[in-house]
Amino acid sequence: MSDAAASEARKALNRLRRAAEKAVREMEKLEGSLRHAEGDDFPTESYDHARDRLAAVVEFVDDEARRLQEKILHAGGLEPGRVRRSP
Repeated sequence: MSDAAASEARKALNRLRRAAEKAVREMEKLEGSLRHAEGDDFPTESYDHARDRLAAVVEFVDDEARRLQEKILHAGGLEPGRVRRSP
């Protein structure tokens, strides 16, 4: 994988992660507003299902970021499990 392709992939993953995180926040705001306004008529199950799907997108992005990092490290001759970031 070229450096340019890896860089573009990292940027795209970061944009997608920020978008997914924003979608989660907006869903929480919407849910809070509607739950208050609708009371017992609020479709809790539908919102739970949508929240689970958004969480799956965030998890997918995290998995892809780890996979990409491993490929980049492997291409550089490093073992992914041996590299640690400093705190």
